[in-house]
Amino acid sequence: MRVADFIADQRASHRVPHAVSCRALEVSQSWFYKWLGRTPSACDERRADSPWRSVRSFDASGGTYGSPRVHVELRERGWRVSKNTVATLMAELGLAASQSAGGR
Repeated sequence: MRVADFIADQRASHRVPHAVSCRALEVSQSWFYKWLGRTPSACDERRADSPWRSVRSFDASGGTYGSPRVHVELRERGWRVSKNTVATLMAELGLAASQSAGGR
């Protein structure tokens, strides 16, 4: 989760004023306001969609694909994503390959 997302979540979920979160995380309030008012970039939109692509590829394998193979699948489908990003996303989502999951 990015800093700005964390601040926004704290504000929405826990009613922590953004000024308090900004001060605690040592970021300026003006930076946070700038982040709030911007439109998502193409990269942001790809990142938002990427976890679901990883899950679909993982599920389609019957849970046997690890991050290297999911990375290959995504690249074959035209996604520009690094191995480390796929590994991080899968770890955050609790997805881990299992040799027995494929029904061998």
